[in-house]
Amino acid sequence: MDLLVIFLSLPVTVPVMLLVAALIKLVSPGPILFVQIRIGHQGRSFRCLKFRTMAASAEQDSHRDHAADLISGDAPMTKLDRFDARVIPMGRILRASGMDELPQFLNVLRGEMSLIGPRPCTRYELRRYSTTHLERFQALPGITGLWQVRGKNRTTFSEMMRLDIHYARHASFALDCEILARTSGVILEGALDSLRHRSGASHQRRASVPSISRP
Repeated sequence: MDLLVIFLSLPVTVPVMLLVAALIKLVSPGPILFVQIRIGHQGRSFRCLKFRTMAASAEQDSHRDHAADLISGDAPMTKLDRFDARVIPMGRILRASGMDELPQFLNVLRGEMSLIGPRPCTRYELRRYSTTHLERFQALPGITGLWQVRGKNRTTFSEMMRLDIHYARHASFALDCEILARTSGVILEGALDSLRHRSGASHQRRASVPSISRP
C-alpha cells in the first residue's frame, strides 16, 4: 500500500516538492533538507529527511528542553512554532500542512518508515521513555498515524503513547485506510489554523503601529 499510494501521488507531490525546495532556497540560506537521526523499528536508528523549516544555524537546546517538559508533564503536545524565531518565512505553514515531511517518501522507499505508524523519535526523547513506551517500536515509524488523526497537538505525551502502542498492537489494513482517509482533513485543518494565526499576527502588528496625524 505504501508503494501504491506514493506512486499514485507523484503527479501532485513532485511539483509540490519542487516548489517547496525553491521557496526554501529563496527565503533562507543553507541546505534545502534537514537530516536528523531518528529511532525507528525495533530501536534502529536512521537518517530521517525533512524540508528545512528553521534557520540553518538554529540551536537545538530549546527543542530538547521543550520535549523534556512535554514528556515529564501533562500538557498538550504543542510545538514551539508560533513563538519560535528560528522558523523561516512560510516555515510554519509548511510544518502545519505536513509538506515539510514529503522527503520522507524516500525513507519509506528505503524501508525505514511506512506511510502510517508512530512518529520516529529523537535520541534524546528515547532516553526519557519508560520500558512500557518501547512497545511503540514494534511498528514501523510513519509519516502519519493514529496519534495525528486522533488529536495530535491537543493530546498529552501519555495519550500519544497510548495511541502509538494501540496501533503497534492492532495495526491492520482497515485501520491504515481509516488513518489515510482522515489525514487529509487533519492537514487542511492545520494549514488553515496556521494561516489564521499568520493573518491575526499581521493585523496585530499593523494595529500596534502608531498613526501619524497631520498638523
